[in-house]
Amino acid sequence: MLTSLNLAPGPNQISREDGKRLVVVSANVRGRDIGSFVSESQQAIDRRVAVPAGYWLRWGGQFEQLQSALGTIKVIVPVALLLVLALLYLMFGNLTDGLLVFSGIPFALTGGVIALWAHGIPISISAAVGFIALSGVAVLNGLVMVAFIRSLREGGTDLDAAVEEGAIARLRPVLMTALVASLGFILMAIATGTGAEVQRPLATVVIGGILSSTALTLLVLPLLYRLFHGANEDEFDSVSSAQRSVVDSDGPATV
Repeated sequence: MLTSLNLAPGPNQISREDGKRLVVVSANVRGRDIGSFVSESQQAIDRRVAVPAGYWLRWGGQFEQLQSALGTIKVIVPVALLLVLALLYLMFGNLTDGLLVFSGIPFALTGGVIALWAHGIPISISAAVGFIALSGVAVLNGLVMVAFIRSLREGGTDLDAAVEEGAIARLRPVLMTALVASLGFILMAIATGTGAEVQRPLATVVIGGILSSTALTLLVLPLLYRLFHGANEDEFDSVSSAQRSVVDSDGPATV
């Protein structure tokens, strides 16, 4: 007899990478973000597992893609925000109005975070993309409001009247922008089929952030404009009153 055949458990495939044997352990994460899961897993392995010499661990898959995407976002997002602020400064000619428009971004991001927390959705790359898109909508709404108030001021309207009229006149444009952007994401926010794990975080961030950003633009932004420009207005009024008193005391000029 040349040989004998026996059934015994064994590896069905021996994988190699860079000339070394490779064993892949897969896990699907649900109900939490991948970053915190991997961080907790690494700490547990460091405490409880003694890796023999010649062996090493490497975390890949979606976590590796997440780390690469986060590295790119950390560079692109600050550069984009600085460019937006620079464009606002060039448009208005002063940093105050640019920062007023820019103030819509933190309030919009706050609404997006609250929406994610309320729905129990962890932070992910798709949610980060939603935050980026949300920042653009927040800046656009603030720009519409501040630009209209400035145009009224340049036409000679009093500061309080310009703020009040600007808030009322820009109500419909801001609401239209918010409704179009939010209603278009409702189907994505309630999606349950294939790709829902990507669509839902993005749509939830956009809808929640637009609600808070719209409230800021319509209610808080006019008050901030009045607050920041009130000192200049009071100084302008005092100078104008002094000029009028000088003219009245001198009387009309005769030739």
